[in-house]
Amino acid sequence: MSRRREQAARPACGLAHAAGIAAVGALLCGAGGGDPPSWLSADLGGANLTVGVATENAFGQPSSQLATAEIRTFTFGNRVFNTNWVIAPGSVGGFDGLGPVFNRVSCSGCHTRDGRGQPPRSPEDPLDSMLVRLSGAGTGAHGGVVPVPHYGDQLNERAIPGVPAEGHTVVSFAESARRYPDGTPYSLAVPHYEFRDLAFGRWPADVRFSPRVAPSVFGLGLLETVPEHVVLETADPDDADGDGVSGRPNRVWDAESGRTVLGRFGWKANQPSLRQQNAAAALGDIGLTSSLYPEQNVAAGQDAAARAPSGAAAGEPELADEYLDRLTFYVRVLAVPAARNLDDPAARAGARLFDQVQCAACHRPTLKTEDQPTVPLLAWQTIHPFTDLLLHDMGDELADRRSDFEASGREWRTAPLWGIGLTATVNRHTRFLHDGRARSIEEAILWHGGEADRSREAFMDLARDERAALLAFLQSL
Repeated sequence: MSRRREQAARPACGLAHAAGIAAVGALLCGAGGGDPPSWLSADLGGANLTVGVATENAFGQPSSQLATAEIRTFTFGNRVFNTNWVIAPGSVGGFDGLGPVFNRVSCSGCHTRDGRGQPPRSPEDPLDSMLVRLSGAGTGAHGGVVPVPHYGDQLNERAIPGVPAEGHTVVSFAESARRYPDGTPYSLAVPHYEFRDLAFGRWPADVRFSPRVAPSVFGLGLLETVPEHVVLETADPDDADGDGVSGRPNRVWDAESGRTVLGRFGWKANQPSLRQQNAAAALGDIGLTSSLYPEQNVAAGQDAAARAPSGAAAGEPELADEYLDRLTFYVRVLAVPAARNLDDPAARAGARLFDQVQCAACHRPTLKTEDQPTVPLLAWQTIHPFTDLLLHDMGDELADRRSDFEASGREWRTAPLWGIGLTATVNRHTRFLHDGRARSIEEAILWHGGEADRSREAFMDLARDERAALLAFLQSL
């Protein structure tokens, strides 16, 4: 029996629909109730990287097990993450070289308090913690995307003086009224995107675009340390077990090793490592060169941008290796906030429902890390990120038509769920999914399609109190 089949075979929750949440506790271990999922425990989180902080700073904590020297490295990395870069030449040594085109002036400009971004609150507002990926049709170098003439692979909506910004995005939403099978109404916000003030004229007709909000950055060192064979344990690209869930890895280009490897990070798992993810974001989002990406973020035909001064000596990167390495260490050891309220009867019943409707088929509760010689506290840990790090077809409504290495325009990497219940506390919003269209965890579930059709329909078929219990469990993470 496959791992997913085994999950589906577990006893269903015995909630009495009319009894309400107050009756849940009596049914947890009673006749027909079944046992809680085997992974449900008091230590859900990131093992050595778990912290019991539930304030607005919950996503920005280091592991309590860092040595004194590691704390100094973490603190320096935190400075790199939060410092605003300036135009070259600047008076702040080591922190000049912004642009010439860019989206934000710091990492924290998108990842506020190390957390999640959101769409603009109104069509008049700029993209502050969100950006738009671009690509042409076909396949580019090493199997990656094809840059768009004059615009590259990302719309940079800001620029230094004397250089034109590439354009700006207007985001609006239309309500789509729908109903649960029991008649309960709900509405989903359908996004619409318009691109204005394009500096180099209209894009070719074959351009694909994909809006992306900034994801949270804690716990990533643990995900980097999960070995490939563990990730591939539940991969089923041809759906051999017939459960409707495939799951397949993305294979991406590793600039440091010069070969194709497993992708782990990004909404489509298009980055292989945190060091490369950080270097790519520094280039695309802030306009900083590095040893991994030594060429300026200037697309062919952007003459004014090409003449802009660099923030480093000829041949040297603007983001020095020392800074990149400390930034990467910082992100590697950002701790995971501990789950909360797991003794609440509703949350415990919701965990069983999470299994019953097969959310756990993709949002894999438990992974294990192996050796990590650079940061030993990440090694040999049992963690609960609720992701399989695999790509899944999420259906037409969430499709962006933009492939990225082996990820199709309908596929997305399973997003980790740890810490999701603290989003409102840390980031003061509850916008979810790759483009932030979902205004709540419930809406995020209701947007699921493709391989998640059965799970979404099973969630919708639950009684109202059962849906509330499942959401209570997710809020506890």
